[in-house]
Amino acid sequence: MSRREKKWIAAITAFALAFGVAPAANAMHIMEGYLPLKYCVAWGVFCLPFLAAGVISIRRTLQEHRKVLLLLAMAGAFAFVLSALKIPSVTGSSSHMTGTGLAAILFGPTATSVLGMIVLLFQAVLLAHGGLTTLGANTFSMAIAGPLLTFAIWQLFKKKEGMPKYAGVFLAASLGDLFTYCITSLQLGLAYSAAAGGLGVSVAKFLGIFAATQIPLAVIEGLISVVVVIGLETYAKLELREIGFLKGGRGNV
Repeated sequence: MSRREKKWIAAITAFALAFGVAPAANAMHIMEGYLPLKYCVAWGVFCLPFLAAGVISIRRTLQEHRKVLLLLAMAGAFAFVLSALKIPSVTGSSSHMTGTGLAAILFGPTATSVLGMIVLLFQAVLLAHGGLTTLGANTFSMAIAGPLLTFAIWQLFKKKEGMPKYAGVFLAASLGDLFTYCITSLQLGLAYSAAAGGLGVSVAKFLGIFAATQIPLAVIEGLISVVVVIGLETYAKLELREIGFLKGGRGNV
């Protein structure tokens, strides 16, 4: 990676940190203490196999392609800044872009689970955004479920000859963002089922509230992801080829 490319990625990282550390009142993914203990434990357990696979995936990627370390750090910083910019929404939660779609496209869903968990941990500790007890639930929705759908959509576009690449990036990142909030609505619905109508009514209610803010945010995230990919293709083409994003490299899981 040339000096110019390193400066460009460093600038993105600095930009992300500058915005990410901005304080925000009453802002959270699912806030500290909002979920009953049994749900906190259950969602945390569900995350463990994905995180273990993610550690293995990242280790293998860095062993084979040491030069992509800065690209991996940039993907984490991208997720940090986008998910730190939030709009108050459902009581106990908020609407925001996830930023994990880009990492899922570049490095795969398992590696993204580790990046997303680290992002959520730093936000909980430094910004009071989310919480330690709800870390498992937030990790599952934002760093596992959303990236899995993003990766699946991206793979479909890659396998179809002639499909527009940037349209694939846009749809994968946007729909992954929306799916994150579908899972968040399910998590909240399971914990607080409606007295009349049960789980279905409760989940539908949470989805309806989230939709007003999350749909436009998902579109914005898709567009930003496309812009970042275009920039990376200009300044980090070799690294993108090594991780399999461009032809001539390998894929990621």
